[in-house]
Amino acid sequence: MARITLVTDERLLELNRDNMAESVFKLAVPDEHIDELRQKLKLTRLPDELDDAGWAYGAPLADIRRLLERWQNGYNWREHEAQINAELPQFTRDIDVEGHGTLNIHYVHQKSLVPDAIPLLFVHGWPGNFLEVRKILPLLVESSTDHPSFHVVALGLPGYGWSEAPKTKGFRLDQYAEVGNKLMLSLGYPQYVTQGGDIGFQITRRIARNYGGKHSKAWHTNFPMRPSFFSSPLTYILHAVTPYTPFEKAGLERTAWFERGERGYFWEHATKPQTLGYSLADSPVGLLAWIYEKLVAWTDGYAWDDDEVLTWISSYYFARAGPAASLRIYYELHNGDKRYPPPSEAPTIPFGMSYFPKEVIIVPGSWKKLLGNVVFESQHDHGGHFAAHEKPQLLVNDVRKMFGRNGPAYGIVPGKTGYA
Repeated sequence: MARITLVTDERLLELNRDNMAESVFKLAVPDEHIDELRQKLKLTRLPDELDDAGWAYGAPLADIRRLLERWQNGYNWREHEAQINAELPQFTRDIDVEGHGTLNIHYVHQKSLVPDAIPLLFVHGWPGNFLEVRKILPLLVESSTDHPSFHVVALGLPGYGWSEAPKTKGFRLDQYAEVGNKLMLSLGYPQYVTQGGDIGFQITRRIARNYGGKHSKAWHTNFPMRPSFFSSPLTYILHAVTPYTPFEKAGLERTAWFERGERGYFWEHATKPQTLGYSLADSPVGLLAWIYEKLVAWTDGYAWDDDEVLTWISSYYFARAGPAASLRIYYELHNGDKRYPPPSEAPTIPFGMSYFPKEVIIVPGSWKKLLGNVVFESQHDHGGHFAAHEKPQLLVNDVRKMFGRNGPAYGIVPGKTGYA
């Protein structure tokens, strides 16, 4: 009888290291793509607008006209491209995904000067991208005797930014989680922690479930989503008679506002992403309006600078696969994936949550036990959906507290305390 040799996933990565070589990456959009953008902006035809419509019908015409003018005549992508390259150490690496071939993945990777810093995987969502790590990166890698430091990896999700997009159907949470886990292993981090918001919550949750204990040691989110009615009907029944705090009541009102008037994008992404994709790929102003609306509506009065917005949008327009690829994850989530796994499938590794009052969905505290093994919670007076961009110091402070000396997840990665 032939001898069967079991090969660990770490050994597999060693065996395939030649196929997973890291390449230094710099943003370098071709001149012809920039020229094409300028030409398309020049040919823009704007719609009309009702008198005094404000934000009720969507992104106001005055805002889009101002941003269009800036994009055409003042904004300099090359300047911002150079700043991003100077601030963010970027790389690409081929990752084999079971059943979906090999994808070339773009990511940010910066090590702390602290030798035993804690490896942390940061995962963004939509309409975010790898740029969301920009403000928290220098804070997380900072060396100190007062708080832990982290080796930070910011994953560019497949189909976003400069990561290659999946080519086949059925690329779901398990596959995104596989990419994240294999990336960390290939970088020499067999044990790590994660942080994510928006779709990043669902991906890091799946990482925690699929690789928790052995590789993923703890996870933190600023976007804890509620479970579905069918996964926990008793919780929904108790919801009707539960006395909530003022923060929770405001959060439930915010959630109702989101469900009532902000969900349209989700259903379009989840049902006909290809149809919408033509407009977003062909019309830069259409893409601008689609995302700008979310940037404003989902934040807590954040003062967006016009160039800040245009850099965010340009990173979608110039993306490797174009803006349409980023939508398809919603289709997969809606058509076959478990967006709301039952409590019986909740990860058991330590879990931390940060609550920001203008997040689009805010889970009451009584539901938290359904999401995982909650060991850390923090509630803030300001901030919205893009916490890493809006309130970087607050978010980083929470992560430091969770993994710091007096925190509930201190020493969760063996031999990695993060202190200088």
